[in-house]
Amino acid sequence: MESRVLGSTGVIVSRMGIGLAALGRPAYINLGHADDLGPDHGVAALRRRTGDVLDAAWNAGVTYVDVARSYGRAEEFLASWLAGRSVELRPAVGSKWGYEYTGEWRIDAKTHEVKEHSVAMFQRQHAQTSVLLGDDLDLYQVHSLTVDSPALEDTALLDALARLRETGVGVGVSLSGPRQPEALERALAVERDGARLFATVQATWNLLEPSAGAMLRCAHDDAGLGVIVKEGVANGRLSPRTADSTITDVLSPVAQRAGVSIDAVALAAIVDQPWVDVVLSGAATVQHLHANLRAFDVDLTAGDRAGFATLAEDPVDYWTRRGTLEWG
Repeated sequence: MESRVLGSTGVIVSRMGIGLAALGRPAYINLGHADDLGPDHGVAALRRRTGDVLDAAWNAGVTYVDVARSYGRAEEFLASWLAGRSVELRPAVGSKWGYEYTGEWRIDAKTHEVKEHSVAMFQRQHAQTSVLLGDDLDLYQVHSLTVDSPALEDTALLDALARLRETGVGVGVSLSGPRQPEALERALAVERDGARLFATVQATWNLLEPSAGAMLRCAHDDAGLGVIVKEGVANGRLSPRTADSTITDVLSPVAQRAGVSIDAVALAAIVDQPWVDVVLSGAATVQHLHANLRAFDVDLTAGDRAGFATLAEDPVDYWTRRGTLEWG
């Protein structure tokens, strides 16, 4: 699999990474998540499943893993998997701080995570991440930065992030919400010691929500940031589980021609963007991971790209619908 250097961090990553949002906790908003996990969603079962998916990803050439403090026990599961591997057989690791997992390992939890972008939260969560991942942590990102987050105006927090950068850990932001381009523009303006503070950006970009594309391209090409794309199959809406005929009418002919499933086509559209360094697979099963990896077998035409453009939704509508997805 092709590799890229992730911005100014110097971290080498494969074009597809594996995210553990759907594996580190028993509930998530992906369509069909409960079916993926089956009846046993205990800690031991999810630890084994995470190990199986990580093994399959590594064997397929995936060398970047994405976790977060709010992904239940994802950092813990990853640390256990890393402990059994030699240094040369370990992937690059990015984690995120700013959300706390509050689901108590329950699918029916009233609240699954709580957001707080304060210096106290950063210090507490970085200490927790450091205990689990130690020197394996390559990148630490602000989780789900939005235009109304206080993080970019908190001098103490930005100074703390700059000190982390001085230790050799890359510092980045992940974005969320319909105003991702504005949040990224603000993040690009933050400097410490005469240089941009943030070396990477992780954002939602998919065929339904491509509104951040121009700003992400600018961040990559002009500002030199590494770009990581999340939610490439729109939490399952761009997968075989979709019930939307508008989506299948566009994606299925491409999938049939390439001999893949429509999730691979959706991810191929992301890999097709030269400013994307790595796109994350959020697979919760080995089978879904292998299906996602077929994205690299899809050759897109100009006609395909024109068809993809018809799927774009209004960003506010997209994020409103995402907010209604049930945890399961």
